[in-house]
Amino acid sequence: MRKIAIVGSYVADIMARTPHLPSLGETVKGSFFRIGAGGKGFNQAIASAKAGNKPLFITKIGNDHFGKMAIDMLHENGMDTSQIIISPTENTGIALISVDEQSGQNEIIVVPGASGTFSTEDIGKSLHSLKDFDFLLVQLEINNDATLELIKQAKNLHINTILNPAPVQEIQDSLYDGLFLISPNEVEAQQLSGLSYNNDSDCTLIAEYFLKKGVQNVVITLGKRGAYLNTGKNEYFIDNYKVPVVDTTGAGDAFNGGLLAGLSKGMSVVSAFRYANVVANLSITKTGTSNSMPDEIEINEFISHNAVII
Repeated sequence: MRKIAIVGSYVADIMARTPHLPSLGETVKGSFFRIGAGGKGFNQAIASAKAGNKPLFITKIGNDHFGKMAIDMLHENGMDTSQIIISPTENTGIALISVDEQSGQNEIIVVPGASGTFSTEDIGKSLHSLKDFDFLLVQLEINNDATLELIKQAKNLHINTILNPAPVQEIQDSLYDGLFLISPNEVEAQQLSGLSYNNDSDCTLIAEYFLKKGVQNVVITLGKRGAYLNTGKNEYFIDNYKVPVVDTTGAGDAFNGGLLAGLSKGMSVVSAFRYANVVANLSITKTGTSNSMPDEIEINEFISHNAVII
């Protein structure tokens, strides 16, 4: 197994299911409520751990009940919590999630809390822990200056770095150069590139935008359409599977965690891409985010039952 790490956010997910997502000013009665562990970094770490390789996960939390929830769930999944940073001043972040119980679509508001306050000292300690790692996965949900410094220094340490650019925001051109892989969804890809996505051929143009800036591999997740991969030499489309859609929250995180797990097992980028799509498809058959991530047994059974070529 290759050594993998994820640096990112942890927030407590406060989720309610409703008959429909409320319009502006509308109050809707909910049918279900749950508080769970979440955040893009955390979700991706749990997805990767359950898919077969436990990453080193580094985040920043508050000294409160929601922070304890994170520590407990990491322990439950057999993960190392020694690099978790506890803020003496900030509360643990939260995410307010509304899910349409008819379609499974969602709306999310994230308040980063402690995970948005990574300091220079925090980043220095994190990088010291990553010196002999093979892959690093980061997102844009912690404070931007910390993410930018992580990416810069990971290049110097020759770590294959994957950027999931969500929530989307402007990225310096210099940070693209040398990225092992970037994995936006179709909305993020359009916003970052300034190009439109209307059909499959547009994926090629968007991918070329990132490739010309020095990114080695480009993945674009396309929601109901599936996902797209461009390795700089070849491009691939993969469809979703016919699974019952219960809750799409966290599907992108499942994909990225599954991708990292696949790469950590020694898979090629193409095989890890296919593996990630299975993980994402399985995740939407359950309610919630981190708790909806499939384990390795479920993944392997699905691959076997559906004759998926990895």
